Amino acid sequence: MLSEKKSVWVTVVNVLIALVSAFTLVYTYIWNTNVALRLFVAVFFIIGLTGMAWRKYGRTTASAPEAKKEAAITKLALLGDDGERIKEWYIHGETSLLIGRSSSDLEVQIDLSGTEYAALVSKQHAVLNYASGNWYIEDLDSSNGVGIKKRGESSKRLLNGDEPEQVHSGDTIYIANTRLLVK
Repeated sequence: MLSEKKSVWVTVVNVLIALVSAFTLVYTYIWNTNVALRLFVAVFFIIGLTGMAWRKYGRTTASAPEAKKEAAITKLALLGDDGERIKEWYIHGETSLLIGRSSSDLEVQIDLSGTEYAALVSKQHAVLNYASGNWYIEDLDSSNGVGIKKRGESSKRLLNGDEPEQVHSGDTIYIANTRLLVK
């Protein structure tokens, strides 16, 4: 509702600007005989139209890097030893996901209790948080750590204890020896 009201006001202001501009042009070039005023109004309108065109069409080159933005992360895939996807979790629209092993007293969003390396996964192993348009993985002082292998890299590395690590589509998260592909 608020955006509709804003849209109406923008339209009203644009119409008023067009009317004032039309009146100025009629007055300057039909009723007025002062050459200096005609020249001033012509320069003013050229600068104004150039500014409006730059504002509208000049942004396409400025926003070109945004077009290269990577696809949004929508899911995590549990990978088997051979690299095939065993299970997937859709995470689009979520803000925080606890990764670990569910039990009678604790339920996690990414439950790895049925995986091959479940014995190495802590109950509250890691958390995946969405903030400022990015996903971050953080180790929750787990026994066997959290690793990450960035897309295109050949080796994984362990996360620092307290520092969240940004993840991107194509990265692999290691929860102990369990692999989660970020897609």
